[in-house]
Amino acid sequence: MLTVNTDYITGKKLELLGLVKGSTVQSKNIGKDIGAGFKTIVGGELKSYTQMMDEARTIATRRMVEEAEALGADAVINVRYASSAIMQGAAEVMAYGTAVRYLPE
Repeated sequence: MLTVNTDYITGKKLELLGLVKGSTVQSKNIGKDIGAGFKTIVGGELKSYTQMMDEARTIATRRMVEEAEALGADAVINVRYASSAIMQGAAEVMAYGTAVRYLPE
């Protein structure tokens, strides 16, 4: 399934099927939180959180695509991501876009 962050696909006429989304809430274990806490003292990338957010985006995208496939979509256009802190060490990631079907040319 094609996913793009533009509101068109070059050379294709599109039928809009509707908004689709996928989300997940992720957290790291206490050991990773303690390690990240120490890292904030000296600075630098919090790799365990970078990995957590990457995994969360992948899950949210997969769920969005599954919702689009259930509608019979060929692609999802205008894909966007949003995130928010749910609690200390936990974040929600949402992927959303517009499911479309290709029209005959």
